[in-house]
Amino acid sequence: MVASSSSTESDQSLTGARGDESARAGYGAVFAVKEFRAVFVAHILSVLGGVLAEVSLAVLVFRQTGSALLTALVFALGFLPYALSGVALSGIADRYPPRRVLVACDLLSAGCVMLMAIPATPIAVLFLLRFAVSMISPLFTGTRAASLADILQGDRYVLGRSLIRIVSQGSQVIGYGLGGLALAWVSPRTALRVTILTFLCSALLLRLGTRDRPARVSGGGAMTRDSIASAGRLLGDARIRALLLMWWVPPMFFVVAEGVAAPLAAASGAGSAGFGLFLAAMPVGTVVSEALIGTLLGPAARDRLTLPLAAVSLLPMIAFAVHPPLPLATGLMLLTGLCAAYTLGMDRWFVEAVPETMRGQAMSLLGAGIMTLQGLGMAVGGAIAAVVPPFMVICAAGLLGTVSVLGVLRSVRRQLLCGRQQ
Repeated sequence: MVASSSSTESDQSLTGARGDESARAGYGAVFAVKEFRAVFVAHILSVLGGVLAEVSLAVLVFRQTGSALLTALVFALGFLPYALSGVALSGIADRYPPRRVLVACDLLSAGCVMLMAIPATPIAVLFLLRFAVSMISPLFTGTRAASLADILQGDRYVLGRSLIRIVSQGSQVIGYGLGGLALAWVSPRTALRVTILTFLCSALLLRLGTRDRPARVSGGGAMTRDSIASAGRLLGDARIRALLLMWWVPPMFFVVAEGVAAPLAAASGAGSAGFGLFLAAMPVGTVVSEALIGTLLGPAARDRLTLPLAAVSLLPMIAFAVHPPLPLATGLMLLTGLCAAYTLGMDRWFVEAVPETMRGQAMSLLGAGIMTLQGLGMAVGGAIAAVVPPFMVICAAGLLGTVSVLGVLRSVRRQLLCGRQQ
């Protein structure tokens, strides 16, 4: 172990505050970067396209089969391929120029949706195409996240990542509602054709609005083997592993509440309106907290809040032990979302910890882990809720999650202190 230092040195090591409050950028400074504006609008289009495709395909499958199981599988396939793609294909993000990878991902996604929109496409092929689009997604998001560190420097990078997350969370609040409204006016296949346009427009924006930067690494080895080996090297680094766990563990427990939202709302007699409000509460809290903390606080202050916010983020879920009425339950999920701004500090810690030559692979692995463990958490929570009251499932997730997060945070704190003092 490293010899202990003064409390001031420890605080600076923990926060990673190489800059101070004067290094604060603000969201306006992020939007002042022309390349980011193109990436941001492309992200909005990609999110809208993904949500609309998911809703349209689910409605299409249900109308053709009448099977609730197959309809649920449409949503499950949004999670399942992430682990496979995030590990096996992550090397592509660093081995090829990032703009080329991003544009290719959008074009491949548009091609898959185009085949979905053909009336003669069999159900089995629809699922294969859905799987293919889900395989592309981790590579796209990982490459884009790594590219942001090239486009934005310093605090602008952290706030740029925050804006990307805000759009993603906002899609959960309004995206599915808009998708359902659109399907009241047009057929699912017509909606899929609109999705094709969103992906094509995203590809065009990225092609014309961003610089053509070279690949981070060169290599001629087998892509899958190299990607798996790189994932092993990332996980073998104690500091990177601790930060990855900090990204992965809390969301795995957060989504348990979403997974049991339907039976919880049904038990309270609130119906679909209460169900929707409950689902929207945590994303709304996340958007509000990220926007406020990103606007009002500088880098050092955000770093100091990171560990405390993460530590208490799951505590509101423990309060479900008292079986709160749905309005109070919704408020508790809003509080959980308000704690989610701990990710603002983590963004900078992670990009500093990862070697630049592995940045794309690291971001792909990060996203793959989040999505895979969220899918696992939702599935396990739903299975337990079949025999245990939903409010108790949420309480147990909050309790177990808090214990798990505290263990991860202890490791993160130790690694950050050691890393800064080396």
